[in-house]
Parts: sequence; structure tokens; C-alpha cells
Amino acid sequence: MLLAIDVGNTQTVIGVYQKRELLCHWRVSTEGRRTSDELALYFQGLLPLRGLAMEDFDGMVVASVVPDATMALEEMAAVSWNFTPVILGHNARLDLEMGIDNPAELGPDRIANAIAAFEKYGGPCIVVDFGTATTFDAIADTGTYLGGAIAPGIEISSRALFNKAARLPRVELQRPDSVIGKNTIASLQAGIIYGFAGQVDRLVELMKEELSPDSKVIATGGLAPVLIPACRTIDFEDALLTLHGLLLIYEFNKAGGGK
Repeated sequence: MLLAIDVGNTQTVIGVYQKRELLCHWRVSTEGRRTSDELALYFQGLLPLRGLAMEDFDGMVVASVVPDATMALEEMAAVSWNFTPVILGHNARLDLEMGIDNPAELGPDRIANAIAAFEKYGGPCIVVDFGTATTFDAIADTGTYLGGAIAPGIEISSRALFNKAARLPRVELQRPDSVIGKNTIASLQAGIIYGFAGQVDRLVELMKEELSPDSKVIATGGLAPVLIPACRTIDFEDALLTLHGLLLIYEFNKAGGGK
């Protein structure tokens, strides 16, 4: 079995694959300070909830934007499983042509998203990932990664507003009934949800002008369900796109990685 792990700044998504079948997955809070021993104890408690055990796994693939978590996962795999995990940005070989200035700067989750989106939906396509940051990635009809855009995420921006404006209450991130709010809570929800949806739609429209008007737009990330109903440019929602990309990268590396 394969353990696929996408470590984001805020949340970590964990998937269990039996060959190409996703057996189960979890979305948990990221805790970058866990040691390899603490991670081993964590997984020993988590896996049995789905009838799994540490001994069931013979592979791991990791995309992580948290360096401490990356190192801890690599050490845990070496100690608990006696194998070396495939880690994006470290030892993973990629079946992805880069059309950007410095490929080393590209986040591992965005690499996985690009590979998965092209394999599942074809190109040209645009991936919108709603996470701590909202990222936009453009993939050509040939599969070449062309670049993208990065905007502040909805949660981090909202938190900054609540922290700086003492009289504004924290509100649940949900779509209000009307854009014209009749009270402070509804007004905040309208501004946050429809404001960010407008940002997404405008950036996608501009990217389509440069890429292709026929580009497919795929949304992923933990906050996608909150924003998608207010967006008009999203064609597909794929909550587990990054995990699928990690699976493809693992398969490519185990097959020799083009060598």
C-alpha cells in the first residue's frame, strides 16, 4: 500500500492507495513541530480507525511546504518502514516540462496539481487551489507547466481583517443570501465570499486570454466548496487532485522516472 501525504501550511491531507484505488483519506491540521517518533505514534493511532496497520505499507510519497514536517516524515519512514519515501523537491523525478524561470521555486503541491490536472482533464487547463494562499496554475495543451499566480487565501485575509478591525466580529465563511447585507455579519460574508469569488473569476479570465478561451478550470483545496458556488469560471471540483498527482509521481519514480 502507498501512503500519500500533502503537507500544507494549515492542513495536511493523507491518502491511502491500494494500487490506483484510493481506499481512504483524512484532512487534519498541520503540526510542523512533531518529531518522527511522534508522527509514528500518530499514524499508529490513526490507521487502525480504517482497519489499517503500519505493516501494510511499502511506499510513501510526500509533498510538503513545511520543511520540519518533511524531515520528520522522511525519518519516520526510514525508522518505521525501512524505506526511503519519494519526496517532491528532494528526491522525486518529475514527468513535467517546466516553462518557468526557476522551477526550483515552484511549490510541490502545485507540481502535483499540474500533473494530475493534465492527466485527468487534459490541456490547456487552469488549476485553482484554495488553501492558505489561493494559487492559479496554467498548463498548456502539451502538458507544459507555464506558470501562474498567487493571491492571499480567504482565511488568512479574513483573519487579518478581524484582527485589525476591533468592532468587526469573526463570521462563519458561508455564502449569504444576498450581496447587499442587511447586518454586519451578512455584509462581512458578502464582501469575503463574493469578493474572493470575483478575484478568482477575474484572474481566470485574464489567464484564459493568455492561454486559451477553451481552457478547463479545475478547483481544489480545503476551501473550494465555500467559494465554488459563488464563482462562474470553475468547470470542475476535484477535492483530492493533489493526492492523485502524488500517486502519479510515485508511479513514475517506481517505474524508473524516465531513466
